[in-house]
Amino acid sequence: MKKLVALVLAGATMLMTGCGSTQTAETDAYKGQTLKFYNWGEYVGENVVADFEKQYGCKVISEYFDSNEMMYTKLQAGDAYDVIVPSDYMIERMKKEDMLQPLDKDKIPNLSKLTDKMSCDFDPDHEYSVPYFWGNVGLVYNKTKVSKDEIESKGWDILQDTKYKDSIYVYDSERDAFMVAFKALGYSMNTDKDEEITAASQWLKTVNDTMGPVYVTDEVIDSMSNGAKDIAVVYSGDAAYILDQNEDMAYCQPKQGTNVWTDAMVIPKNAENPELANVFINFILEDKESLDNSQTVGYASSNQNVLNELSEGDYAENEAYLPRSGYDKDEYFHDNETLRAKLSELWIKIKAGN
Repeated sequence: MKKLVALVLAGATMLMTGCGSTQTAETDAYKGQTLKFYNWGEYVGENVVADFEKQYGCKVISEYFDSNEMMYTKLQAGDAYDVIVPSDYMIERMKKEDMLQPLDKDKIPNLSKLTDKMSCDFDPDHEYSVPYFWGNVGLVYNKTKVSKDEIESKGWDILQDTKYKDSIYVYDSERDAFMVAFKALGYSMNTDKDEEITAASQWLKTVNDTMGPVYVTDEVIDSMSNGAKDIAVVYSGDAAYILDQNEDMAYCQPKQGTNVWTDAMVIPKNAENPELANVFINFILEDKESLDNSQTVGYASSNQNVLNELSEGDYAENEAYLPRSGYDKDEYFHDNETLRAKLSELWIKIKAGN
């Protein structure tokens, strides 16, 4: 993920007033302690960690992962972290496997700042998790090459329109690719029905064999910012950056539905400093730190004050920043490792032309 170039608006100053006050007793309580933070790369505000260290007199050791599965494997191997930021379906799995400890809500009064636009079905009462960022997956398109009416009418099916042959990017992930196909065909993206999986596989095979797609991950951000292709499957926060960089680009949330997701902060069962972990989670939800997070990374904030400020200010004209909510065809991924393994095997074959 890339960092957005953004200035703090004058109005944002209101959000920060009084947020950075240091309580001496609390600072002294954690002075000299260490917190281990395991997060996605380039997924935290420029000053958040330094602000926390300064306010509480502690040291934060940050490590990074590039997939939920990588993070899960390290925890299964016994690596200890105090705060990690998995995605919804992985939190669902970790809860089932008793890998998380309940939050101490007395230390997280900023839970009251959470937006109600997110549907946290994986942990509705925030017993184990606190949302960090949220968003969806959609289509970034070049308005000079693709009309709004056309892409909104076709949705995901535009990825099979040979008019755009050799000019599309598809995200190189079995989850995201099959989500697109399932939704294009009117299925749930959590389906485990063999006939629907076969149909989705054939849909993706058609894209692969007839459209000349380029399979990408984070490089899609710079490529679409430079107008390299006409259409791309993109995460909403990355789309917000692309739209900020290139005025010819727009964002479509397909009518067939899409994946809505939440990445959230949790405390592993084997955390060495759970008390400081709860304090850190509360700190992240402060208006000042949430603003820094969202402006740096570009994804929708879980803090309602910041969400309002940015969607009405910095990103008022950026249709990708604030994803739709409450749309009945949008879904979260649920934990189903058997299905994921099956889709992974099929995805490898599809890309190989088999």
